[in-house]
Amino acid sequence: MRIDKLKKIVWEANLRLYQSGLVILTWGNVSGFHREEGLVAIKPSGVAYEKLKPEDIVLIDLEGNVVGGYLNPSSDTPIHLELYRAFPRIAGIAHTHSPFATAFAQAEREIPCLGTTHADAFRTPVPVTRTLSQEEVRLDYEQNTGKSIVERFKNMDPLLTPGVLVARHGPFTWGLTPEEAVTNSLILEKVAEMAWRTLCLKPDVLPLEDYLVDKHHRRMHGPGAYYGQRRRQPDE
Repeated sequence: MRIDKLKKIVWEANLRLYQSGLVILTWGNVSGFHREEGLVAIKPSGVAYEKLKPEDIVLIDLEGNVVGGYLNPSSDTPIHLELYRAFPRIAGIAHTHSPFATAFAQAEREIPCLGTTHADAFRTPVPVTRTLSQEEVRLDYEQNTGKSIVERFKNMDPLLTPGVLVARHGPFTWGLTPEEAVTNSLILEKVAEMAWRTLCLKPDVLPLEDYLVDKHHRRMHGPGAYYGQRRRQPDE
């Protein structure tokens, strides 16, 4: 993939995030990672989505050096870089302050798997990070936020549960592409809303049985997945 194509993809992913209603004003951001080139394309800081252009997308290396573009990258850039370094299979990250997912994050409460809609996308409850210490915030708030996400995913597969709630802050999602990261943000917000409504109706509801979680996740993901259409050969 050419770098200019990655910038266009990231620009389109940011517009989709905005048009979906998951972000307002200048909140949130999407990035994409070109692993062969070792470059990340990310939304510039504080630029309104309706004014954003493909040439505004900033290119940085994994050390955070700007190597392309004339604007400052997102202030959340160190978080994105920390995740790209730690999760070698992802190539897209999205961050929002969508209302229901952010409510769970502010409450420092994971989103429980209460139904099959959740299980289709997330193999586990959507986890929440620990709260950063005052010293961590003072020394390097954004990088330590990224490290807290990586810490929370120790012994977890980030592609089986492609999202996290940063305590008192908001959700981050990721995927194999920037587009997939945005799709996972859309799913996460809807799953959070469903969980909130379910808990209002039945506060003592139990999590979905593991055999149902496993069935629904496996039918959507992995080598045995059978949901959707497969490409058929002309003679089939």
